[in-house]
Amino acid sequence: MIVTLTPNPSLDRTVALPGPLVRGGVNRLTSVVTDPGGKGVNVARVLVSSGLKATTVLPAAEHDPLRVALEAVAQPGLTVAPVTVPGTARVNTAVTEPDGTTTKINEPGAELGRPERAAIEEALLAAVRAGGGSVGDDGSQWAILSGSLPPGAPTDWYARLVALLRPTGVSIAVDTSDAPLAALAAALPEAAPDLIKPNGEELGQLAGLPAERAMALEDGALAGDLAPVVDAARVLVDRGVTAVMATLGPAGGVLVTAEGAWHCPAPAIDVVSTVGAGDSSVAGYVLADTRGDGPAERLATAMLYGSAAASLPGTTLPTPADLPGAPPAVTRLA
Repeated sequence: MIVTLTPNPSLDRTVALPGPLVRGGVNRLTSVVTDPGGKGVNVARVLVSSGLKATTVLPAAEHDPLRVALEAVAQPGLTVAPVTVPGTARVNTAVTEPDGTTTKINEPGAELGRPERAAIEEALLAAVRAGGGSVGDDGSQWAILSGSLPPGAPTDWYARLVALLRPTGVSIAVDTSDAPLAALAAALPEAAPDLIKPNGEELGQLAGLPAERAMALEDGALAGDLAPVVDAARVLVDRGVTAVMATLGPAGGVLVTAEGAWHCPAPAIDVVSTVGAGDSSVAGYVLADTRGDGPAERLATAMLYGSAAASLPGTTLPTPADLPGAPPAVTRLA
């Protein structure tokens, strides 16, 4: 069973430039694409394209353009479970340059009051209890909580949702950033998820590193020094998180669990757009887990899917046909 929650969904508008972005000047576009978005929606769509079934829960007004956009990309195996709320979904704009540089301009989203949040919690629990999608070969079941929180939601809402979901027995992934991620870390071990996916800087901040050392983690990893990444991830594992998958851009990814640590280099690709790459890596990890794969295979599959997304234009999400060759070799670090 796979259920995703996107508490702050969006219409994702991706505009492509013929050259570098000119600040303060006139920038003429080569293309404009608008797709239904939000991290949980993206994760669900990637998983369904890879043969699983998924239910995606999100707030959306009855006549929200987001619902229309979701209907336009309907896939067999994907169930959309909208919770009717006031307001309309935000529009997020991604500006992509030919070298793959992506600049994101995100709106805040529609405000969710206490009644709306309660309705979303009820819908999420109902989808999980109903068995909202595929069950893995080893019986694995996942609830994936993804993205930013909208106005009106408390920063510790993800921590509350993890606590609500824990009695169901489902594995829980959380992919967020900034204040919601810090609030989740502050609630450990009571609200410890089974998977988090920080980048290098976020990982350092969660582990309590000074700002300069946190920002330097990805640079160090690119230079081959992965020990600080492993040490930082272990801080979170020791506080109850089952798996920490740190995505490190060109340096690939590092996965740390209580059983060990692994590094997977980034597959060689031409970066076109990074929109959806992180979501696709989460989908790859969960997909491999539903197959009963071990940690090295889960990390390698995550890197394949994330890299595939980065090689595609705009908001295009990867299918198995888009994966860049065989999985890269994974090295055990500890």
